[in-house]
Amino acid sequence: MTARFGYLGPEGTFTSMALDQWAPAADAERVAYGSVDGALAALRAGEIDGAMVPIENSVEGGVSATLDALASGDPLLVTAEVMVPITFVLAAPPGTGLAEVRAVGTHSHAWAQVRGWMGAHLPDAAYVPTLSTAAAAAALATGDQPFDAAVCAPAAASLNGLAVLAAGIGDMQAAVTRFVLVARPGTMPEPTGADKTTVVLYQRDDHAGGLLELLEQFAARGINLTRLESRPTKASMGAYCFSVDVEGHVRDERLGEALMGLKRVCAEVRFLGSYPRADRRRATVGPRASDADFTAARDWLGHIRGDRA
Repeated sequence: MTARFGYLGPEGTFTSMALDQWAPAADAERVAYGSVDGALAALRAGEIDGAMVPIENSVEGGVSATLDALASGDPLLVTAEVMVPITFVLAAPPGTGLAEVRAVGTHSHAWAQVRGWMGAHLPDAAYVPTLSTAAAAAALATGDQPFDAAVCAPAAASLNGLAVLAAGIGDMQAAVTRFVLVARPGTMPEPTGADKTTVVLYQRDDHAGGLLELLEQFAARGINLTRLESRPTKASMGAYCFSVDVEGHVRDERLGEALMGLKRVCAEVRFLGSYPRADRRRATVGPRASDADFTAARDWLGHIRGDRA
């Protein structure tokens, strides 16, 4: 059967570019969704085989819609990650001049990355939120929208026949967005030595040193964190869970022990997958933190207990 992959659409979004970069099979079907929630709901319902969604931006940090959708609902697993450099243009229907722009449509994360340029060049222009940068460009092409220009990717401007009023308008020229390919639970990627693992940690209760207690499970085993964010659980005011990325694979001895420690102290540990890092950077393993060190310690304990000769 032909594999089907969903993504945050329409065509021309940075998410569609991430799916292109990941390169599914040539005969795979691509399905655009209007939101991250829509794509992940379709995945959980079995309508598609995988979904490419944004999870983190080098300027704005975590993408809350994705983090929250993965932290609740039926379990899903991250199987791959893709890094996409982000370049924005200001696009409008042909014949539109910069001085005629009174309102600009784009996604909230994109707007956050061009606020400085907008303040300098279009200080009086109103911001109109859209579901995606490409959706803003597509709306301009139809002529039925409450804005005069769109902040989008160059590809979206080209696809929709728009004129580029200004290019390279991002406040941070080296901005990168991280995307993840999500699937239903099944076969997990094998360890490569350059892996990342994502988990969501729920505290049993709110108490002094609670976060430290969780982080110590990683620190004591020489595991480096690459991302740590708190997200409201929505159960009550002040109730938070922690979304964490760490170096390593669940099959690594040190990370396996850390997850066992977390399972002991947390109310819930939601495992969201181990997968190859996009940058192929190998994990930094400090002294006495290698698989061989943990295996030797386990063998020693087994000998004392009489479990092993």
